[in-house]
Amino acid sequence: MPFQSTVGDYQTVATLETFGFLPPMTQDEIYDQIAYIIAQGWSPVIEHVHPSGSMQTYWSYWKLPFFGEKDLNMVVSELEACHRAYPDHHVRMVGYDAYTQSQGTCFVVFEGR
Repeated sequence: MPFQSTVGDYQTVATLETFGFLPPMTQDEIYDQIAYIIAQGWSPVIEHVHPSGSMQTYWSYWKLPFFGEKDLNMVVSELEACHRAYPDHHVRMVGYDAYTQSQGTCFVVFEGR
């Protein structure tokens, strides 16, 4: 008898970033992730894209990366401003690690329609 997975077909299901297989995060969990990005000294970056282009390599920046930003509330307000400007787009938060020149973390905050 073949193996029957309860997870589903993970190879063909489109997921969005690091936490794509988990239930949606609460507002407090999102704030904790952003606080972690800031605590690591990473630069918060906000990106957005229409859902039809979400599997492409490049997403558009919302403003420039917030180099050296230490204020959680400022980052959250910019996330919300991006979502208001593009309500039908996916909006994601990236923690850019300048030392390794790579993404330390990346997750979708708002899913588009």
